[in-house]
Amino acid sequence: MASTKNTGEASLTASAAQAIAPELFPARIPITPSQIEAGINVCLGIQRRAVTFGKRPFAACLLGPDNETVLLMHQSVDQVNHAESSLARLAYCHYSKEYLWRCTLVSTWEPCAMCSATIYWAHIGRVIYAATNEQLATLTGPGNKENFTMKWHTRDILLDQQKDVEIIGPVDGMDKVVVEESDVYWSKTRQ
Repeated sequence: MASTKNTGEASLTASAAQAIAPELFPARIPITPSQIEAGINVCLGIQRRAVTFGKRPFAACLLGPDNETVLLMHQSVDQVNHAESSLARLAYCHYSKEYLWRCTLVSTWEPCAMCSATIYWAHIGRVIYAATNEQLATLTGPGNKENFTMKWHTRDILLDQQKDVEIIGPVDGMDKVVVEESDVYWSKTRQ
């Protein structure tokens, strides 16, 4: 697998939230490139199934603290029930904050503003995405009625907040696989 871009690592100084409630921020195990690739492959399987049922090609999974156990999976339901936000809400119902901080949400696509904020509030400590918002906008094309892509980035929403959420993405090599496989759906929607 090719290298990943990881400019969202936790800062060297403790965040404001960690200073107030250190028990809510247990240490995370570093994730390896092979674990990242395996997580994205799980998401691609979910995405393929979603597309066969006529759903949009977005998928997410939640990896446990060991970076390997798949705890939850979700696909995009519609334009307001995205895979990542639906998964984050479900995870928050089932797991403690301390546990979720050590978990990783993996997504085929860069989480949107709504999803990024939901991940933050669900207290999930790491986000990995394969392909970027710009790649999605290029793939879907301008004025696509199924996806009027907004201009935003997960890092813009999650970095420099009170919680130091780790952000990894795009994942070189895997992003191209996600784009190619997603085109099965988007090629039918472009004008």
